[in-house]
Amino acid sequence: MQATQQTSQEQPVRTESSDRQKKLSEDTDKLLALAIELKERVDKTNKDVLSVDVIKKADEIEKLARSLKERLKTG
Repeated sequence: MQATQQTSQEQPVRTESSDRQKKLSEDTDKLLALAIELKERVDKTNKDVLSVDVIKKADEIEKLARSLKERLKTG
């Protein structure tokens, strides 16, 4: 009976860990996609002028990266 109780108590922890890992993986995939998109946009810009879109994309990347960093620290 004790083994059954232990298994049922461990299940939520495994599910939370799995969900956390899935979210981290999704967010890192998104971060990579944003970085690639930023590189493509920068490559298309003039050497003297950066577009507002490039700056917004960089801000979006920074926000997501900070969020990931905090979740990894507290995880």
